[in-house]
Amino acid sequence: MTALNQIIASQIHANGPMTIAQYMTTCLLHPQHGYYTTRQPLGAKGDFTTAPEISQMFGELIGLCLAQTWLDQGRPAEFILCELGPGRGTLMADVMRATRSVPGFHDAASIALVEASPTLREEQAQALTDATPHWYDSFDQVPDGPIYLVANEFFDALPVRQFIRAGDGWSERMVGLDSDALTFGLTQAQPRPELAHRLEDTNEGDLVETCTAANTIAQSIAARIDTNGGAALIIDYGDWRSLGDTLQAVSDHRKVNPLDTPGQADLTAHVDFEALLTGLPCLHSRVTPQGVFLERLGITARAQTLAQNLSGQARNTHITAHRRLTHPDEMGTLFKTCALYPKGTTPPPGFEP
Repeated sequence: MTALNQIIASQIHANGPMTIAQYMTTCLLHPQHGYYTTRQPLGAKGDFTTAPEISQMFGELIGLCLAQTWLDQGRPAEFILCELGPGRGTLMADVMRATRSVPGFHDAASIALVEASPTLREEQAQALTDATPHWYDSFDQVPDGPIYLVANEFFDALPVRQFIRAGDGWSERMVGLDSDALTFGLTQAQPRPELAHRLEDTNEGDLVETCTAANTIAQSIAARIDTNGGAALIIDYGDWRSLGDTLQAVSDHRKVNPLDTPGQADLTAHVDFEALLTGLPCLHSRVTPQGVFLERLGITARAQTLAQNLSGQARNTHITAHRRLTHPDEMGTLFKTCALYPKGTTPPPGFEP
């Protein structure tokens, strides 16, 4: 039993079962024993690998997409270049390298990294020694002004609640105790006004997930863009509408039971893009598969250029990375992308309205 397991058990003994969202928040962000606050989770020695760690091409294309959007919007003299959940800083480092030849872009940019983990902040500082990033605990702390933002695998780590349909009501899935072992249970069914629209497309026993935190942050980003201009690129796994249990725990690149080792495995859930994008004050693009988005930005041509200087195992690794990012059987379809942008403007490159 982990130290955090004992803490969670004590909380349940004192207060009763906790929601999935409360459990996720405790597991990921507990000050002493939380997953993100105590370790460096990315890369071969970590628990999972994200697109920027697979190939430099990903960050390069994201950077050029944002820079072209900045140009298309009239080259604001000062703007915030922001990343939510920057990991090891690899994506932002690739963005900066790819855009250094764009006249005026770096001079106008102020880099804002939204990162709560002290461990990851240290990694980001090492990756961005040629830049002067500023760190913030939450998006609401980021200074005002035009903002060009990327969120890659950020929203999937925000806490979800799970509800199972029971007649015309919903039972919430909770984390409780069976003796001293953590276990899932259900509340009594009751009406949920926020899920009334889901009675039309679900059946008895279907599970849906909600994420208030994701919706709140998306609204804040969209309000900034609507008021000050800019754009946001959101890349994550998920689909247009939540249906089914997508909560998963990953440790050492393998899926594990979410209740087995609290604080020692990454917890995520698929993003409900419909909920994320509904009712925003700015415009949003169509939700586009990652592979399609990257191909529109020219990833194959970039891959071919890089391959000319590679041979042997390095070339094979490069080819594998291109496939992993774009192929429908890899990340190309599972991961979705979308863009937020101001009214009266066109969407960023790679997207359709």
